[in-house]
Amino acid sequence: MSRIAVIDFETTGISPGQGDRATEVAIVLLERGQVVDRFQSLMNAGVHIPAFITQLTGITNAMVAGAPPAEAVMADAARFVGEVPMVAHNASFDRRYWIAELARAGVPAPQPFACTVLLSRRLYPEAPSHKLGSLVDWFQLPRTGRAHRALADAEMAAELLQRIQHDLRTRHGVAEPDHAFLRALQACTRSALPKFFLARAAATGPATTV
Repeated sequence: MSRIAVIDFETTGISPGQGDRATEVAIVLLERGQVVDRFQSLMNAGVHIPAFITQLTGITNAMVAGAPPAEAVMADAARFVGEVPMVAHNASFDRRYWIAELARAGVPAPQPFACTVLLSRRLYPEAPSHKLGSLVDWFQLPRTGRAHRALADAEMAAELLQRIQHDLRTRHGVAEPDHAFLRALQACTRSALPKFFLARAAATGPATTV
């Protein structure tokens, strides 16, 4: 299975279009369902972190004051990812910051994104919540650190992604639930899922359970 980069940002707010900036980024690189590398850094975007964000994340203005400039961190992050496709929990949020922060660094952002929120809604409608922490607890996946810190959240999202891929292989007969398949699946409506899986199985043959 091809490589996938799972990303998480911590930020000063919800929208880069309203002047909010990233304060931390983490990326977990998966290959064949195994973590093969990690990238994490605080970043100094030259903006004030509101008190309620510090309370949520634990990231203070003093911490980012001593961090590398955001442009340098993002250039390093782009080199780390290369052209590997990306996954995030609530990917529309992280994708906006990925594009906006890379644009400030003068770096293109060609990577397609898949979203574990959308995938979990398709596959696990019975889940009590589709928030990352709730799904991690529901599946009894390991919590790897403090929630709302980028590396801990990226690692938990990577664990969730691996669970999703495992279930696709063992429950739905998908031999290779790669990034392209995940993007197609998240775009599929719940009512269309049975035909979607049947068509995929017919095209690729039965999965090998691992």
